Amino acid sequence: MLSRARAALPALALASSVAVAAAATDCPPPPPAPSAAQWQAARREARDVGLLWRISKDGRDSWLFGTVHVGKLAWSAPGPALRDALARSDVVALELDPTDPRLAARLQQATRDAPAADPALLKRLQAQAAAACLPQDALQGQHPMLQLTTLTLLQARHDGLDAAFAQELMLAAAARTAGLRIVALESVDQQIGALLPADGAQLNRLLEPSLDALERGRARALLRRLAEAWAAGDLDTLQRHAQWCECADTDEQRAWLSRLNDERNEPLAAGIDALHDRGLRVLAAVGALHMTGPQALPALLQQRGYTVQRLGF
Repeated sequence: MLSRARAALPALALASSVAVAAAATDCPPPPPAPSAAQWQAARREARDVGLLWRISKDGRDSWLFGTVHVGKLAWSAPGPALRDALARSDVVALELDPTDPRLAARLQQATRDAPAADPALLKRLQAQAAAACLPQDALQGQHPMLQLTTLTLLQARHDGLDAAFAQELMLAAAARTAGLRIVALESVDQQIGALLPADGAQLNRLLEPSLDALERGRARALLRRLAEAWAAGDLDTLQRHAQWCECADTDEQRAWLSRLNDERNEPLAAGIDALHDRGLRVLAAVGALHMTGPQALPALLQQRGYTVQRLGF
């Protein structure tokens, strides 16, 4: 369902932007383009939101930041604690670098290699694209799971949330402004292999309940709840994500959710640790759901010898 697709396909969805047609009253409204004064005010008034940890080992501090893949203008600049982490870091580590020009080409190849989805499900995706006021061919050539993610992110615009203000984009821009190197903790092929079903039957089984949630408006409500919990730093609600996301109701869904989150966490922790062991101070930013569950990143890093401290806002 939506939460699964949204959490699973962060950088890939951002690499697949589409143009929205002129809005009818029920179309997802694009965010107004901020003026220069509004951008300046957002930076000046920025407050800390989300989840931030200081992780320390070998006499050096690094930082771990849980992100969300939609946002709003008020979240488009780092708050004081995150600014301090950026100022004290040597490198920013993201799941993928959303500014990497190779993303789009690799994503197109993955779509070409994808198994065929049920035509009836594709027709339902097309109907949702029309309901979102997208041009007829706007999603042509996208993997069905990425189409679902794009449509879900568009629905979030009704709640004032937009992928254009995603935390990964904000941090990438801040890193480039500060002259910090951006490092990808996963390769595009690794993320595609983990996140996109290679089997057509499994693709259909996972896509159908997600489409149901999108059509009922439930996907939008779940993404709003996720974003609100993240903004409030409500780790407890995020920890209980599997209980309210409607994405862990069957054995296959639970296995898929584990594949998308828990099974990626050990390699992510290893990547962060490798950078820190090279003497670098790292600001690592990955999806907030990676901070939850039995394989939560803060716990894995603690097992690797880090002192881990949650920073309250």
